[in-house]
Amino acid sequence: MSNWGAVLLSFIYVFAVLGIAEGLRRAFRLPVAFTRKVVHISVGMWAWGTAALFTNKWFAIIPPAAFIVLNYISYRRNLFTAMESADKSNLGTVYFPLAFLAIILLFFDVNKGFMVAALMPMTWGDAFAATIGRRYGRRHYIIFGARRSIEGSITMLLCSLISVFATLFAFGASPDAAFSASLILALLATLAEAISPFGLDNLLVPASSALGYAVVSGWLA
Repeated sequence: MSNWGAVLLSFIYVFAVLGIAEGLRRAFRLPVAFTRKVVHISVGMWAWGTAALFTNKWFAIIPPAAFIVLNYISYRRNLFTAMESADKSNLGTVYFPLAFLAIILLFFDVNKGFMVAALMPMTWGDAFAATIGRRYGRRHYIIFGARRSIEGSITMLLCSLISVFATLFAFGASPDAAFSASLILALLATLAEAISPFGLDNLLVPASSALGYAVVSGWLA
């Protein structure tokens, strides 16, 4: 497939996810908090499609760059209802494609496996931490104005660890290297998520993965 074909398929995929999420919301009267996470995980998993289909990072950043603009318009105009939070102090939907774009630029030509892995804590850890924390969180703490729960943070750690390990192993890392790297990245991501107010976790969690590369790159070589 050409890079332009990959760009087109990326847009088709994301708009299909948004359409399905909106259809589910309307058909089953699902809360936006649920459909927002469906979109969050589904779009984050397109990191795999990006690694598989694109051969040039400058083409690969076209979809996330476009969705930085589209998501900001949606934030202001409520264009994509299934993913919009009622909290207008939260720009998480804009930060998400911005982080996606930055990770592509940093790691596409360096290590595609790590590029995908770096987005998994945001994709799986952050989504499940919010869901579990909201529903089952009983022990809360506040750092820099961000209210979190112990239960949510544990979920963040475990989901990040599992998703990063599975990704690195799938891209050919040895089990020992994959586990060591995933543990470091999961710990950093959990810390970043714990101190992130106002939807900034969608920036700080991938940033923590990028910083972690300095530690784990030797294991993944």
